[in-house]
Amino acid sequence: MCPNIHTVSFSWVTEEDQLVSAALDVTKPEIMRRALADLSVHVPETGLTTRQKVALTCRALFDAGHDSGLAGQITARGETPGTFYTQRLGLGFDEITEDNLLVVDEALNVLSGDGMANPANRFHSWIYRSRPDVTCIVHTHPFHVVALSMLEIPLVVSQMDITPLYDDCAFLADWPGVPVGDEEGEIISAALGSKKAILLAHHGHVVAGASVEEACSLAMLIERAAKLQLAAMAAGSIAPLPERLAREAHDWTLNPKRSQANFAYYARRALVRHPDVLTSQSTAHT
Repeated sequence: MCPNIHTVSFSWVTEEDQLVSAALDVTKPEIMRRALADLSVHVPETGLTTRQKVALTCRALFDAGHDSGLAGQITARGETPGTFYTQRLGLGFDEITEDNLLVVDEALNVLSGDGMANPANRFHSWIYRSRPDVTCIVHTHPFHVVALSMLEIPLVVSQMDITPLYDDCAFLADWPGVPVGDEEGEIISAALGSKKAILLAHHGHVVAGASVEEACSLAMLIERAAKLQLAAMAAGSIAPLPERLAREAHDWTLNPKRSQANFAYYARRALVRHPDVLTSQSTAHT
């Protein structure tokens, strides 16, 4: 009689099967650890100066809808303590180059470059004083962030791509007016606290990054987050993320090397669209 094919079993296991099984039998923490190690190898430094990174951030954010006439500022700590780079008042983000950036002190006295800084840069000094971990600040008025700010509603992070901002975006509900005085600097820096970003009611947002790369990446995300939130609110109630998984995603996506990879992509796009942004030849690695 022919054997019943449904009862016949085979115990042959090839070496290839064993290797595949071993490759697939890895815990999630181990996979994440290996991936982070690989990022350190495969995501190199761009070779760009701080001045160049700031100029590229201005152009990248302009293309992403962060322009609002002459409103908004991007600053980064300079090489000398108590100084920072910023754009000249009167120039839009799409006009910023590495050569026309200013170097100013905490009182906004121009130390290098022509023209004057935006007086609203003053609150940046307060953040830099209270947050030694911050090396770059982005303050802009992008469309969807501003629309959300008009509702006096905090940013809600409820989607995986936006988790770098999970529990890391403060909210200032009371508009203090035009932020050109020390009082506004105290209010905004205190409301920001230790977080990476803050939504300012009736105003815009501030991102306080550990690097230019991180600040640029988070500024891109906060506008997308506001756009998603407004769309979701129009359709129904926003469901929260599970806290444990959201915090895991926050830590995973906020890794410095991921910010570097994101920034390198934004820089390449900006250089294609705005070849005038850099005047030196230090762009080989972008």
